[in-house]
Amino acid sequence: MKKSILSLVLAVVTGFTATAATPIDGVKKEVKTAESTVTWKGYKVTGSHYGTIALKEGALIFDGDKLTGGEFVVDMTTLIATDLEGEYRTKLEGHLKSDDFFGVTKNPTSKLVFKKVKATGKNSYKVTGDLTIKGITKPVTFDISVYGSKASANLKVDRSLYNVQYGSGSFFDNLGDKTIYDEFDLVVDLAF
Repeated sequence: MKKSILSLVLAVVTGFTATAATPIDGVKKEVKTAESTVTWKGYKVTGSHYGTIALKEGALIFDGDKLTGGEFVVDMTTLIATDLEGEYRTKLEGHLKSDDFFGVTKNPTSKLVFKKVKATGKNSYKVTGDLTIKGITKPVTFDISVYGSKASANLKVDRSLYNVQYGSGSFFDNLGDKTIYDEFDLVVDLAF
């Protein structure tokens, strides 16, 4: 009799634990890549450069109206500078796509996968995710706001963590005014 009760208790506890640990399947909302933008801005001692890069694909995951996840792929071959024109623009874009920076021939995409999403307000969330650039994956934390079928986020990315060394004071001494700061900004506006 004691074995039967113990077996029943274990079955109930084990069943409850398995049920409680099962994640809720959310609603996956595909991002409209043509209506979404990713703007970048990099800084150097003597100024800055900025431009855009296109999303290849992406989705946000919701449980009701609560954000619970997301995954995005960026097409690194679309990286452009919008602050320059002509020869200077062509040179900068070529350099950013070269192995000195993002090596887009070998690494044509970058990826962001949400790992943890915590509500910080009615439409605001703190996200911790895995960002992969040049085949290297590192954690990144940022804030995202969701309003209706739109979302926006601002990320600071430390390029030195992804072996993007060119002009970095973290890797080279005596660069002077040729120093390019390690952190760059991404401003992401999503439509879904």
